[in-house]
Amino acid sequence: MQTKIIHINGVGDICLKKSNKARNVSITIKPFEGVNVSVPRSLSFKTAEKFVLKKQDWIQKHIPKIEELENKFTIFDENTNYKTRNHILQFYPQEVESLQIVISENIIKVIYPDDEDIRNIKYQVMIRKAIEEAWRIEAKQFIPERVKQLSEIHGFKYNNIYIKNIKSRWGSCSHIDNLNFTLHLMRLPDYLIDYVILHELCHTVHKNHGKEFWALLDKVSGDAKALRNEMKNWEIRIY
Repeated sequence: MQTKIIHINGVGDICLKKSNKARNVSITIKPFEGVNVSVPRSLSFKTAEKFVLKKQDWIQKHIPKIEELENKFTIFDENTNYKTRNHILQFYPQEVESLQIVISENIIKVIYPDDEDIRNIKYQVMIRKAIEEAWRIEAKQFIPERVKQLSEIHGFKYNNIYIKNIKSRWGSCSHIDNLNFTLHLMRLPDYLIDYVILHELCHTVHKNHGKEFWALLDKVSGDAKALRNEMKNWEIRIY
């Protein structure tokens, strides 16, 4: 992949990347990943740079919001006591040239160069990807079985279950009753996981959020309003 790094005063370094999928120049700003620009193969970097300069005010406006988000994130290092549902995060500084991460049955093992700072952004991004992979493993083990149990208890029917790294919603139900769940459900306590699952199972009966839907969800969950309010305390992107 062709890349080019440019520097803009007041913004910092920006990474331009040629992409076969990009139809237009697009700018993304993500926590710990900075400003990245996707550039169509047919477009020159020079043209993309001009576009970025025109969007400089927009970029500068959004950077503080991203920095605010970054301050909410956990910084993972050897002093961090962090566990997923089934895995413990452990750090091993060693005489190695690059970071290595191994996910075993119950450990996320982070081996990193002992002469480098594990708090470095590039390492933090890789650690987060490993944690999310552990959640994916756990979600595939837990969610399908729990969906089956709850559907049998309450008499719901569904088609397929998909586990994805969705960061915009906890779950969804398609028009043909396929259920989609984010692997980030593994961060929630069991009773809230059940609430999300039941929410989507209720959509196999009612495809909207009308009164009948909420009445059904309240019946099967026990207290839909209270559980819904508690879900507001959780943000998918923040951990």
